[in-house]
Amino acid sequence: MKLMRVGQPGQEKPALLHSDGTIRDLSAHVSDIGGTAISPEGLVTLAALDPASLPVLEDGRIGACVAGTGKFICIGLNYSDHAAESGMAVPPEPVIFMKATSAIVGPNDDVLIPRGSEKTDWEVELGVVIGKTAKYVTEAEALDHVAGYCVSHDVSERAFQIERAGQWTKGKSCDTFGPIGPWLVTKDEVADPQNLKMWLTVNGETVQDGTTRTMVYGVAFLVSYLSQFMSLHPGDVISTGTPPGVGMGFKPPRYLKPGDVVELGIDGLGTQKQTFRADI
Repeated sequence: MKLMRVGQPGQEKPALLHSDGTIRDLSAHVSDIGGTAISPEGLVTLAALDPASLPVLEDGRIGACVAGTGKFICIGLNYSDHAAESGMAVPPEPVIFMKATSAIVGPNDDVLIPRGSEKTDWEVELGVVIGKTAKYVTEAEALDHVAGYCVSHDVSERAFQIERAGQWTKGKSCDTFGPIGPWLVTKDEVADPQNLKMWLTVNGETVQDGTTRTMVYGVAFLVSYLSQFMSLHPGDVISTGTPPGVGMGFKPPRYLKPGDVVELGIDGLGTQKQTFRADI
């Protein structure tokens, strides 16, 4: 299934994308796409519905694909070639940092370049959505706790992230720096999360063209690893790192400015398109 949320911010309705291309309203069956709705039992219930019997939702704004995200966890330097372009070594264990949940927006919403920013950068990433609480799970058990996958754009402000004292979080958490969606694609539709092509363009120019095959730490490992340090709950999102081609890696570096249009996607998980604007 391709689950989604449609409507203006704060008024999104739960929905699914029917095979005929129409968006179908799930409001009569679940209150939102999150919590128990994306549990293993909840997904079985939704999968049993006949999409053709559900009301059609008129096209409208697409919101973030999951609601009630308690933790937005990101993995840094998880592609060896991206680590190299960043001038950093591949870490002996995953680099973990948090992106504030207040950064989450819809996949096609405008992204705001924060005040004082001169180094706002792009990063296409595979997002993993947790569907069942995971605590101290093994790698073999890990995918049992995953509801599905989505496109995640880990927008970053490099000066805030790297050049100012402290941790990376403040360069990752600016308002609108976390577009996710358009869909939460349930894991039964993703044969292998470690074999997905991913890409990103800036003003029509392809700058990232990679695959999840080159991830250092795969999805199952990451879910297991994180669960040793914190419980993962339904609706939590793990953004698993980016392939090479970010603006920081160009010589000279290239960063986003107001009016730039970024498009990105992952095979089978949909696409995003954002216009970058100044946050005034």
